Amino acid sequence: MAKARRQHIQAARRDPDGGPRAPCVWHATPSPREASYDRGRELPRLLPIWPHEIDDTSAAGRTRLVRKLRRALRAERRRGLAGHWSYDLARHMQLLRAYRAELASLAGARIMAPGL
Repeated sequence: MAKARRQHIQAARRDPDGGPRAPCVWHATPSPREASYDRGRELPRLLPIWPHEIDDTSAAGRTRLVRKLRRALRAERRRGLAGHWSYDLARHMQLLRAYRAELASLAGARIMAPGL
């Protein structure tokens, strides 16, 4: 019985032509939608923040924003792990995308101005 199940699984992993299927690869290059992160449009949907916090592009402002995004990500992750009904995978992904973009821009700002 176990042998039949194993053969069934191996057959499902093959290409329809009979050859071995290529390994699953996640998108290595970001899509145009992922590459174009619009801070003014996406952050108000994710976090309860004021417009002046969105407009603040200084290193201190970006650091505060990264902290808020990190807290929101942790809360969303906790909801997901607990199986809470209010967990939203799409929101989790949007938070992660915004967090990574803000973290990259903060790192870029620190590279451009090493005294920060």
